[in-house]
Amino acid sequence: MKFGPLPVTEALGAILAHGIRAAGVDFRKGRRLSAEDIALLARAGMETVVAARLEPGDVQEDEAAARLGEALARPGIRAGRAATGRVNLYAEGPGLLQVARDLVDRFNMAHEAITLATLPPYARVAARDMVATIKIIPFAVPESALRDCLAIAGGGALLDLAPFRRFGARLIQTQLPGMAEKIFDKTLRVTRERIAGLGGELLSENRCPHETDALAAAVAAAHRQGCDMLLIAGASAITDRRDVVPGAIEAAGGRLRHFGMPVDPGNLLLLAELDGVPVLGLPGCCRSPKRNGLDWVLERLAAGLEVGPEDIMRMGVGGLLAEIPERPQPREARPRATAEPKVAALVLAAGRSRRMGGPNKLLLEIGGKPMVRHVVEALLASRARPVVVVTGHEGDRVAAALAHLPVTLVHNPDYAAGLSGSLRVGLDALPEEIDGVLVCLADMPRITAPLVDRLIEAFDPARGRAIILPTCHGKRGNPVLFGRAFFEAMRAIRGDVGARHLLGDFAEELLEVEVGDPAVLLDLDTPEMLRAELERGR
Repeated sequence: MKFGPLPVTEALGAILAHGIRAAGVDFRKGRRLSAEDIALLARAGMETVVAARLEPGDVQEDEAAARLGEALARPGIRAGRAATGRVNLYAEGPGLLQVARDLVDRFNMAHEAITLATLPPYARVAARDMVATIKIIPFAVPESALRDCLAIAGGGALLDLAPFRRFGARLIQTQLPGMAEKIFDKTLRVTRERIAGLGGELLSENRCPHETDALAAAVAAAHRQGCDMLLIAGASAITDRRDVVPGAIEAAGGRLRHFGMPVDPGNLLLLAELDGVPVLGLPGCCRSPKRNGLDWVLERLAAGLEVGPEDIMRMGVGGLLAEIPERPQPREARPRATAEPKVAALVLAAGRSRRMGGPNKLLLEIGGKPMVRHVVEALLASRARPVVVVTGHEGDRVAAALAHLPVTLVHNPDYAAGLSGSLRVGLDALPEEIDGVLVCLADMPRITAPLVDRLIEAFDPARGRAIILPTCHGKRGNPVLFGRAFFEAMRAIRGDVGARHLLGDFAEELLEVEVGDPAVLLDLDTPEMLRAELERGR
């Protein structure tokens, strides 16, 4: 192909390289100049044009693109019409796009003039979604380069579509005492919608205690009923292959295949099988409709693709799902992710210690210092800033117990009305730039700075981790970290209650962090508990 300036009188049949606007002329680039065009250009005073002229052995861009599109089309993938050197390829139905990365690389390395861009491997697509585009860069390509690319396209499936198939799934949810029913109801709804979106049907849902024997019986019963896959949403996140959910699967005769995945959110997914039926121990993010690692595995199973340990371990590239454009709801309202979230600590130290039977427990000494000072010093040694302490009952004495510590003291004059008032007073004392607050009880003297920092490190509202809750062997504890998005809901609480009911209301934003430290379960409410703690310290 020749390219460059041409006298207008010699440009018949040439392809215009740049658009031209002049008196009586409005030509776009790529136009093949006719005799009438030449006459118009001459009348407009044009003497030369920049154009391309094809030579023997050249294939015009649209013809080349059309031939390549035809070669790349597959059952389930159709090629569109060629225009301006481009052909788009479209899915003919819902499914997962399979891409032979090595062949696509070979295709693109054959000649710089011929390019193929695709969606990522295993991208989920719907009918009429574009899955790839072929673009011829110049106005023509050598026939030899086109033949090379056609040979690559004909030698193997560069693109393929694995369509979603009809399937039936069963869901088992385990329960712990005190968990709100609406958590399980929401998980059921979200799971049913997730399955239906892949063309499947949720055949049944069953609930049982979060105990190995009870869950094993439920797994065996669901398997006897028959299904294409079995899903288990544990009341507490799976933390080890010997935990309740994997233990129950093995007790029911199943085999564990892989625990954990390099996709976040979704790390704590368990892959198992029972007589050839896939069994998934679901990560905590399964309760949210937002895209997570569970979707990646479900989509492959729904498309009839094998999912083994190596498949999961290869999901790390692209597995950081901080933001996914196809999420059903935009996240403009979320706080932006920051490298170092600003988390304050709010210590509720206004109570009257009624269960202690007399003295203010926060002023009782443990290891030579008041209980409340243990808590505050641990927070000051952590990344939490500022540390705000709400006083009430014997406020002056509590303040004196914290003398010379760099804390913000605020007083709740209405402390007798209950915990919620102290929560509001504390929230009102926080700086505007705070991203979240760690709500701490002042009677938990074993809390440590590393434990607090671990909760702060897990906090990431932009990725749906806006409430962070510590657990010890599956039991929920304190302190709890709440993102700024929940401050108004916390202010609306009334009576002698804290903010723990929000954990059920916003379960999709909740991340449980298994710390394995009983300090998160210990608050010293009674004389007996205090005596046991003092005995422990001797």
